[in-house]
Amino acid sequence: MTVDDTQSGEGAGPPSEPAPSAYPTPHHVVDHTAEPTADPLAIRLEQLILGADRRYTPFQAARTAGVSMELASRFWRAMGFADIGQAKALTEADVLALRRLAGLVEAGLLSEPMAVQVARSTGQTTARLAEWQIDSFLEGLTEPPEPGMTRTEVTYPLVELLLPELEEFLVYVWRRQLAAATGRVVQAADDEEMVDRRLAVGFADLVGFTRLTRRLEEEELGELVEAFETTAADLVAAHGGRLIKTLGDEVLFAADDAGTAAEISLRLIETMGHDETMPALRVGIAFGTVTTRMGDVFGTTVNLASRLTSIAPKDSVLVDGAFAEELARTGDAPVSETQAAEEAAKAEKEGEEPPKYRFALQPMWQRPVRGLGVVEPWMLHRRGA
Repeated sequence: MTVDDTQSGEGAGPPSEPAPSAYPTPHHVVDHTAEPTADPLAIRLEQLILGADRRYTPFQAARTAGVSMELASRFWRAMGFADIGQAKALTEADVLALRRLAGLVEAGLLSEPMAVQVARSTGQTTARLAEWQIDSFLEGLTEPPEPGMTRTEVTYPLVELLLPELEEFLVYVWRRQLAAATGRVVQAADDEEMVDRRLAVGFADLVGFTRLTRRLEEEELGELVEAFETTAADLVAAHGGRLIKTLGDEVLFAADDAGTAAEISLRLIETMGHDETMPALRVGIAFGTVTTRMGDVFGTTVNLASRLTSIAPKDSVLVDGAFAEELARTGDAPVSETQAAEEAAKAEKEGEEPPKYRFALQPMWQRPVRGLGVVEPWMLHRRGA
């Protein structure tokens, strides 16, 4: 890919009115054309983290990378970086990143829209990670260890020590997650299933959270949300599900089979129920085809799971008919309690062990669900509970 002749400026300086550009600064920057900060410590930390000095304006970085200004801006904005005009604020690392993305397009490994999606998904994920680490991790560690020391005096050496360790750990976790995701893809029955897959999708929602926001102090509320998200994430992962996203008082998770989702949902109810500091929980699950995109899930199945959650009684799990049928098909739950009793009586008569079901399903009254018509939810229980 070559720079457009109208933008390259070969043999001359940059044009007097360069095209809009982007620079790596967080989303919350208000003045998108302001000169990047000249604070000495901020610059030293930036040099330490990026491993390079500021050398290029956005226009110069794009030209050096051999990328058009328009495409460079698309990449930077997709990564979540704000526009800063033509300030000299970019480094060799920015040039290399542009070359790599453009090289994938040139080699035919990625289309241009896909490369932009890669930039966007990576930017969104790492932006949240970086904010979390600064807010919840570094802030606590950079409390002055001795009277008279400022946080500024502690931050630089701490970042210097942590940076290589955190970088290696980030790559390790990413590789592990990539291996797991790739494994799920190659096990798909066909190419269509790789995009539109049949999954169990569940929402877990804290009951009465709005009232809590009026009663608790901000710090207490933050601690409660963090405890909820941490517990939910650990339980979902431990039992073979995937945490799709957290929404403060609600988490969205998915599993490849109904039995796994059922186990996760009941574990969530049981675990939260034993924690007196937590409000009641309710869960809604649906089973069916979903569309996966950038790590998220979409479609009617997801909407139905959300609606079921909103009508579920506290400390309970509501599932849709397709989920109930899938549990029965896999032998995780009986079609009905009558069937289970008949099977048990027959097994006892013949001196055999009766089927061992993990879950029980209780049919509930049909009811209209906004946007989805009339549904017949089922209450999910642990067998024998």
